[in-house]
Amino acid sequence: MIELPFPPSSLSGHAKGNWHGKSGVTKKWRSDACLVTKAAGYPPMPTDGDIHVHITFVPPDRRGDRVNFPNRCKPIFDGIADALGVNDSRFVPHFYFRAPEKPGRLEIRIGQ
Repeated sequence: MIELPFPPSSLSGHAKGNWHGKSGVTKKWRSDACLVTKAAGYPPMPTDGDIHVHITFVPPDRRGDRVNFPNRCKPIFDGIADALGVNDSRFVPHFYFRAPEKPGRLEIRIGQ
């Protein structure tokens, strides 16, 4: 399993600010996701077919909108794909939502 801190609202597609202003935070989250995925030691992925990615959102508080939480994950998916050496278009995301808990986090599992 991969665990990351809960992603900030600045990663949302509708977050205020221009793309250039968000590029630093986007790069950081992509890099962090790549590093923790490599550290998790997943075996090589098949060369084709779907890859199921299960994401459990554990927000730090009740602020935020469950509908928008997945929007924050694009750089995380990119980083996971980088680590696995696959195209993230193969990912089939499954989203789960838990009650708030400090500190907030994402729990990510790859596979059926």
